[in-house]
Amino acid sequence: MAVTLRQLSYFKSLAQQRNFGRAAEAVHVSQPALSVQIREMEQTLGAPLVERRSRDVVLTPFGRSVLAQAEKVLSEMQVLSEIARWNKGLSGELRLGLIPTIAPYLLPAALAAIRQRDIGLNVQVQEGKTARLIEDLRAGRLDAAVVALPLETSEDLISRTLFEDRFLLAGSAARLAALGERRESLRPDHIGPEQLMLLEEGHCLTDQALEVCGRGRGHAQINMGASSLATLSRLVAAGFGLTLLPELALASEGQGLSLRRFSAPEPSRQIALVRRASSPDDGWFRALATILSDAGTDLVGATRPD
Repeated sequence: MAVTLRQLSYFKSLAQQRNFGRAAEAVHVSQPALSVQIREMEQTLGAPLVERRSRDVVLTPFGRSVLAQAEKVLSEMQVLSEIARWNKGLSGELRLGLIPTIAPYLLPAALAAIRQRDIGLNVQVQEGKTARLIEDLRAGRLDAAVVALPLETSEDLISRTLFEDRFLLAGSAARLAALGERRESLRPDHIGPEQLMLLEEGHCLTDQALEVCGRGRGHAQINMGASSLATLSRLVAAGFGLTLLPELALASEGQGLSLRRFSAPEPSRQIALVRRASSPDDGWFRALATILSDAGTDLVGATRPD
């Protein structure tokens, strides 16, 4: 009897979860069904794959060797599946991830552009923080992700820059008036002692804002607690502090705020589309990048002075 792909998939889940119950839940089968498949796999290979303990399991040395091969086989099968799915270019189903500070602002225009071009594409959208999107991308749960650069250098990912999204200083009229002469040559690292309001930990926008403002997380005048730009902008409009607002969000979140552009060079973030290097590409990635780039460039361009 040969080892099956199903068994390899179940074994990989067991190695990740280290518990038969959790592993079965992760692959959407009953625990007895998963246990039977692991037993049959062990019988076929002629040696135990795991040490069974009361609360968890531990891979045997043989199990670790088998896991390495199983991951290679499953990865190649994923590539084969993607080749079949993308054999007609940008069509079929696209699983696209976007970070929360991009998704609600870029998606409406991008999806409208896809419909206008009559592309037969069923887009499944997932919103999440960068670390989660990259994890899902590597695991094959996403085909591509829209994130803000920089990413950690990795040979298993390919990125394509889409557009530049500049930051503006946002606050109440009174807060910005209090900056005085600094408004004429405003730089992010010279904002002064005013309270800086940022998104909660884990958002790349928070990391970028701290970097351009030259402040650390322990700074006394930093408040990191808002979970969305919508909440953050409302707090700032009510006078609770200042924040950096990306151009992409101005049309939706800029109401009721006073805004100031920084002097050149304006601080910004680079928005990029990322895919796995192993994912086959017969032009779909470039076509999707063009659609997203055009939509994003139009949105941020509409906010800039002539």
